[in-house]
Amino acid sequence: MKKVIVSENAPKPIGPYSHANMVPASGNFLFVSGQVAKDAKTGELILGDIKSETKKVMENVSAILADAGMDLTHVVKATIFMKDMNNFGAMNEMYGSFFSGNYPARETVQVSRLPLDVNVEISVIAMK
Repeated sequence: MKKVIVSENAPKPIGPYSHANMVPASGNFLFVSGQVAKDAKTGELILGDIKSETKKVMENVSAILADAGMDLTHVVKATIFMKDMNNFGAMNEMYGSFFSGNYPARETVQVSRLPLDVNVEISVIAMK
């Protein structure tokens, strides 16, 4: 059985999905839905420069992990969707600042459009 994780510290989902699902199997796997740069308290989108946007996204991911009893050290896989790959360097710098070695596996892809017209969306898989 899966355990649905709903965080009061991350923005409410904008569609029919959960913040995350934990799946027990030789450890607990947590599948975190893609997060965007939306403030959980105000509902305001944090748009503008890619570093600010990426920082907010990673804070939202971290909040969901915390509510599942995990943190970024538990992340084994990340998927990053970007509207413009020309912003990769700045996004990568901010993303990397949230980890200290033992980085998760990752792919980054450019897409034509993201929900709420944001510039970056990140989902992760974590294991405890």
